[in-house]
Amino acid sequence: MSQWPPPPKRLALADHDVHLWLAQLDLKPEEITHLRGFLSSDETGRAERFRFDRDRDYFIAARGILRYILGQYLNRQPGDIAFVYSEHGKPALATGENLQFNLSHAGALALIGLTRGRKIGVDLERMEPLPDLEEIAHRFFSANENQVLRSLPTETRQDAFFACWTRKEAYIKARGEGLSLPLHQFDVSLAPGRPAGLLQTRPDPREAARWTVKALSPAAGYQAAVVVEGNGGKVLCWRF
Repeated sequence: MSQWPPPPKRLALADHDVHLWLAQLDLKPEEITHLRGFLSSDETGRAERFRFDRDRDYFIAARGILRYILGQYLNRQPGDIAFVYSEHGKPALATGENLQFNLSHAGALALIGLTRGRKIGVDLERMEPLPDLEEIAHRFFSANENQVLRSLPTETRQDAFFACWTRKEAYIKARGEGLSLPLHQFDVSLAPGRPAGLLQTRPDPREAARWTVKALSPAAGYQAAVVVEGNGGKVLCWRF
């Protein structure tokens, strides 16, 4: 997280910019209790359904930090923020403001992305060894992506796999359609050294040009990506 500096004292999100926040979820019990106070009753109920204490605490921390950060942009108390959810579960502000956001968490880290009036999706993954990597890729990646993955040296395939996975997940999250958007209907870049990008979209090839994809380096052992609607603007990264 050392490459993600602390934020400025005054937060100003320009219309074409993207703000990304990286947060540590492995917090002290008193910090978890404080963040829990920001949650809505339905979020608290979801937290209580986790079987393991660590998973429950990570969920509370991620949602509490999301609410705190949104409160800084909206000049509102974190507990006063209300969400509505799309048919596929993507949250948005109930008050209809043009602040768009997305959250992903894996292991002890959370990634939060924010824009104004532009759809956004983020995905964060912890890179654990996958003995069945090629089987998973065959199931979820497109034919073109699998061809590229198989062509790579064995020692680079895990990094390429997670590059592909995070970019695909961030794209479907930005679209807000969940897995109703078939993963084989679009291709992302994954080869080492190649810029992150949405290469092809099917059946409408024009869709690919509507989105910007960026790879992120959150911490050792993790990969992440952000996908945002449109082009241009700055991407600013901060540590919570």
